[in-house]
Amino acid sequence: MSVTIKDVAREAGVSVATVSRVLNGSTNVSEDSSARVNEAISRLNYSPNFLGRSLRRCETNVILCIMPTSEHSLYSRIVSGMQRRADELGFDIVTAVSSGTSAAEARQMNMLFNKTVDGVVLLSTQFEAEELNRLAKNYDIALCCEGVTGADLLTVAVDDESAAFDAVTTLINKGHKDIALIGTNSESTSSHAREDGYKLALEMAGIPYREEYIYRDTYDYHCGGDALEQFMSLKERPTAIFAVSDLLAISAIHKASEMGIKVGSELAVMGFDNIFMCEMMVPTVSTVEQPCGKMGELVVEKLINNIRSENKDNGYYTVEHKLILRSSTGD
Repeated sequence: MSVTIKDVAREAGVSVATVSRVLNGSTNVSEDSSARVNEAISRLNYSPNFLGRSLRRCETNVILCIMPTSEHSLYSRIVSGMQRRADELGFDIVTAVSSGTSAAEARQMNMLFNKTVDGVVLLSTQFEAEELNRLAKNYDIALCCEGVTGADLLTVAVDDESAAFDAVTTLINKGHKDIALIGTNSESTSSHAREDGYKLALEMAGIPYREEYIYRDTYDYHCGGDALEQFMSLKERPTAIFAVSDLLAISAIHKASEMGIKVGSELAVMGFDNIFMCEMMVPTVSTVEQPCGKMGELVVEKLINNIRSENKDNGYYTVEHKLILRSSTGD
């Protein structure tokens, strides 16, 4: 038997009216109730009646892009690529900022549930693989820039492990053996993959892994400087640093400058992402470039194909990264 709105209300422990308000995008619902309703919808694979036969048909020609922040140039460049390709295919892109919170993300997803948009691209997500897989059975969803381990849905990203491997191998080829890593404690797939790439590059070059050369905290800007201070307090200081994000690399460079360390000659620093600030810094920052525009174009093209087709493409597509060598590594 098909699932009804009453079943959803019973599962979520709320009234039918509350479920209806959530489905219609009303703000007059507590975050807790909204989250419970959305979880119940996912668990029961509920499709509102007004979706009906149009669930797999394009009606609005609008795609929602949910990003964790609007202040990161990486995301803005992906959105620009999405808009470029969407316009060519007769679609529009609307954006929402989740601030990395599950409540905001769940609330914004209501635009998909009530058919205000035809599909959603998540540039980062708090949803776990199981939830994403349930949603992807009935809705057109894609991941871009950041994959989720175990998620069986359309994904477009760089090969983070391979990109990090290439970055660290470049430092090794420049003669560095004492290479530190500024990583994170994040559960994100990309962060783990970049650390794996660092370890693999050391292993392939026969360089021992040293725990004292590893610093893990958050992606917050100050962590790069904190890491640099820790590394410089060691008896055997590293001669090179690979940071899993440009902001961490830039923070480390600023701290090095404060400590009188010449980046590019005394210390090499490599980042990841190629954000706009990398070219504005003194010294300029060597980094791994993610082809943001290409990622945005590809994910929109694939998602629109899914919206228009009965056969979903749940492939994992990787786009080629590029090493950009600048002054921070002596180039």
